[in-house]
Amino acid sequence: DKMPQLPAAVEVASFRIVQEAVNNVIRHAQAQSCRVQIRHNGVLEICIHDDGVGLPVDLNYGVGLTSMSERAAELGGTFTIRPDKGTCVDVRIPL
Repeated sequence: DKMPQLPAAVEVASFRIVQEAVNNVIRHAQAQSCRVQIRHNGVLEICIHDDGVGLPVDLNYGVGLTSMSERAAELGGTFTIRPDKGTCVDVRIPL
């Protein structure tokens, strides 16, 4: 499906979240691959999944994870990071 016109704030936040998540994959995951999926159905759904080493047991939100979470929250959305044969970042932003 064609992506609808998004409000500028959603476009910027989405871009920055994806940018930071991919940067984290490059810097920390030791991954062979990374997939970014973007869907919409009244909600913008973004999933960034890598096949890297996964999350540390004592995961602390640094500047990058905090900024992604805050960007989603500012638009009434959610941010979730979870292990999944690597790491999966899920973001949902209402449209």
